[in-house]
Amino acid sequence: MSQPHDAGGRSVRFTKMHGAGNDFVVVDLRNGQPAPDAALCRALGDRHMGVGCDQILTIEAPRSPHAVARYRIFNADGSQAQQCGNGARCVAAWLVRDGAARGPHFELDSPAGTHVVDVLDGGRYRIAMGVPEFAPARVPMSGQDEARDLYSVAIDGDTLQFGAASMGNPHAVIEVDDVGIARVGLVGPALQRSATFPESVNVGFAQVVGRDRIRLRVYERGVGETLACGSGACAAAAILMRRGRVDREVTVALPGGELRIAWPDDTGPIYMAGPAAFVFEGEWLP
Repeated sequence: MSQPHDAGGRSVRFTKMHGAGNDFVVVDLRNGQPAPDAALCRALGDRHMGVGCDQILTIEAPRSPHAVARYRIFNADGSQAQQCGNGARCVAAWLVRDGAARGPHFELDSPAGTHVVDVLDGGRYRIAMGVPEFAPARVPMSGQDEARDLYSVAIDGDTLQFGAASMGNPHAVIEVDDVGIARVGLVGPALQRSATFPESVNVGFAQVVGRDRIRLRVYERGVGETLACGSGACAAAAILMRRGRVDREVTVALPGGELRIAWPDDTGPIYMAGPAAFVFEGEWLP
């Protein structure tokens, strides 16, 4: 594989993938090639003049002894992300097709830790996403001393209530009556700019349809609204489970597709299952 584009003008071989509509450019860096810089991320992510994606995923040599590979996540604006559940499934599918991952179970290293992957039928994968964290210092949040089910913050003169959790990246979840008319494009960036979240935040808008079903839209850090957000689905499910609003296993319906989230108990990891799809292979030429 050739090296990624840099000042020397080298090309990039890539795979375009998506998980429930959350789309990615996947780049293999296992031979030690440098990671894409911010300018290249912005160029690749541009939907008019580039490939077009929500995030760029790099596949690299593993960090831990039992993992098949490590991946990193770069947003389309060039910033780095800490976690991406849909991206983890796409990396898993890429490694299975590559032959690096074999058998029904394997491990992946991410910026947020090491994750067990289960290979399911029909091009679906289940990822152990870790234990959700609710302590304000872990999200992180400012001005809060202890975890609560609901927090309040003033946004443009209105009082906004939300739950908060970390899935290795920060999430705020606002329960709404109808996600179809939620003010995602206004409230999402406003909450991201709030001093409550010193590292910004992914903002989810969740509608409880039933004990076993949630509708969700997510405004992501460094990206904007996406068709799906795996870590956001986990955060929304965990927050609503802790409130007793939904059961311990739920379907989360996002604009791009459905994910199945299971969290058996508060002390163990939360599991996310869903599809991963290949779109095309290509080469970025500077």
